[in-house]
Amino acid sequence: MALPPGESCAAWVAVHAIDFYNDVSTIWAVMSSDPYLNSFRPGEGFPSGVEYRWSDGASGEAMSVSAPVYIEKVLGWIADQINDETKFPDDDDETEALRVFQTPQFAALCGQIFRRLFRVYGIIYSSFFGTLEALDMAPHLNSCFKHFMYFCTEFGLLPEREIEPLEVLVKPIRKKYYAAKQGAVTAPGR
Repeated sequence: MALPPGESCAAWVAVHAIDFYNDVSTIWAVMSSDPYLNSFRPGEGFPSGVEYRWSDGASGEAMSVSAPVYIEKVLGWIADQINDETKFPDDDDETEALRVFQTPQFAALCGQIFRRLFRVYGIIYSSFFGTLEALDMAPHLNSCFKHFMYFCTEFGLLPEREIEPLEVLVKPIRKKYYAAKQGAVTAPGR
C-alpha cells in the first residue's frame, strides 16, 4: 500500500487506479447478466434519496439513469480514460508518463476515478451483496473493497462526504488500517 522508495506518487496512484478498475469490472461482470438488473428504475439509488445521473457530454444535459446503468457508464468512462494514452500514457517513455502523471489535470482525473469507483462499490454492497454472497463471491468483494479503502485512506483520495453513505463498512476498515499504521510506527527496530 505504502509508496515504495523512489516511486512517483502520481505513477503509483495511476497503476492502482487501473488495478482497482479491473477489480470492480470483474465483480460487476458477474452481475451483468442478472435479470434483477432490469428491476431498477432510473434515478433510484443508494443511499436513499440519491439520484444517479449521467451526461455523455454531447448534449451537456445529465439524464437520470438506474444504478446498473450508472455502473455501466462509470466503468465505460474509466476504461476510456485509462485507454487514452494522453491521459494514462504507457510507461515505455517514463519521462513523458511522469510529466503527465504530475499534472493537476491528472490528479483531478484520478480523483474522479476513485470517487466513482467508491460509488460503484456502494451500489454493489447495497443492491447486490446478497447475490454475490450466494455465489460465494462476498469474500472477494470484501477483500477488493478493503484494499481499495486502505489505498484511498493512505493517499487521501476520497472526500469524507463521499464516504458517509458507507460509513458502516468504512469505519472498521479504517480502524484496522490506522492500527496497522500505528503498529508499523511503533514496531521494535524502527
